Amino acid sequence: MKDYGLVSIITPSWNCGKFVEETLQSILAQTYAHWELLFQDDCSTDNTKQIVLAYAEKDARIKYACNPQNSGAAITRNNALKRAKGKWIAFLDSDDLWLPNKLEEQLKFMVDNNYAFSYTNYSEINEQSHELGKIITGPKHITKYGMYAYCWPGCLTVMYNQEIVGNIQIKHIEKNNDYALWLKVIQYADCHLLDKTLAKYRKRTGSISNHSYVQLIKWHYRLFHESEQRNMLLSTVLTIGNLIFGTLKKILYIKNI
Repeated sequence: MKDYGLVSIITPSWNCGKFVEETLQSILAQTYAHWELLFQDDCSTDNTKQIVLAYAEKDARIKYACNPQNSGAAITRNNALKRAKGKWIAFLDSDDLWLPNKLEEQLKFMVDNNYAFSYTNYSEINEQSHELGKIITGPKHITKYGMYAYCWPGCLTVMYNQEIVGNIQIKHIEKNNDYALWLKVIQYADCHLLDKTLAKYRKRTGSISNHSYVQLIKWHYRLFHESEQRNMLLSTVLTIGNLIFGTLKKILYIKNI
């Protein structure tokens, strides 16, 4: 198998002991083996640490670290990114899953087409790992303006070339921290879709997708105003645009299977 270089897998976690073993198994099952897993624990109070350390003892590619104190998703992801040594950065939350060929196919897609930033389709599963009958996709080519219009990529599907993009860090915001990251990456490279379903997103009770529109509006406004430092008017316009394109996504890019 061709070696495309080291992939640093960024996995932030908090109290995912119920799911993390299945996530680890999906990484270990990858057909592309040149990776490091940077597991960053946000001071879990369940058995997450014990499970991950047991795997790390058997495979040196799994590297566990814990925040000094509970810090939230943005700082946890930042701390993992600081440790990344790979040419490529990929993301997998500690309750989501990859199909075995995810890394191999995405790397080939990016190298063959000289892309520095890409994402794939994904399906939705429930807390029992049962498919929910939906495939989520998106635009084939996302420019800077397209990314500001909406957060099209699912975090668990994104990969970018760190040699081109650099080591990105984002401001601490309560929600939308993955979107904040893509808005930084898109400044260096357009994002391209590999139109294959290579990951599984676990839809859980209390996830951001289950919150009210009022909360979503508030989080989007804070993203643009605080993280992106846009003025009040532009932040409001971008927030409204996100709501419109979010509706468009449901019509065009969510498929029932």
